[in-house]
Amino acid sequence: MSIVQISAALGPAECELAVKYTLQEMQKESKNQNIKFEIIESNETKHGYSSVLINIDDSTQPWLNMWLGTIQWTFQSKIRPNHKRKNWFVGISQFATPQQLPADDTIIFQACRASGAGGQHVNTTDSAIHATHIASGISVKVMSERSQHANKRLAKELIALKLQQQLENQQANHKQAQHLQHALVERGNAVRSFKK
Repeated sequence: MSIVQISAALGPAECELAVKYTLQEMQKESKNQNIKFEIIESNETKHGYSSVLINIDDSTQPWLNMWLGTIQWTFQSKIRPNHKRKNWFVGISQFATPQQLPADDTIIFQACRASGAGGQHVNTTDSAIHATHIASGISVKVMSERSQHANKRLAKELIALKLQQQLENQQANHKQAQHLQHALVERGNAVRSFKK
């Protein structure tokens, strides 16, 4: 399975609405083409979603490739009706399955009942998994698969992905801090002076 993210990035509320529209279009297409498509995490906002993580079958890569990248939506803003801008953008990216998953002893797993629509097996067994990475506090709930084992594996992949993103963010923040340090060099009032 592939993990795919639809994101409004840092766009305004209209981009969150565009994420909602994109998700609806992808769901409609995947249903028409019998593609396994499951939402595993969503960050809902007042107007749509800031981001959505989806689990998609690897065998559908040609279909998925048609979606990867930037998606443009053109519509008059319902949020700010007098706004001149009509083009709104969202990004769709695919994450590589992490090479190294966290060890089971670094994660607390808790079985729980799945919620929502899903057929006769939902709410009859504790197949959903709530997983928390002990060191970072990163927590995920996975209920997209029918077995605890499959949900546990997917939870480990999501935690590994979030740990990787956390590390990349820390590195980016460190580089930005280094770059800002160049602008903070005080001219004059030196602590030591040299002549050559």
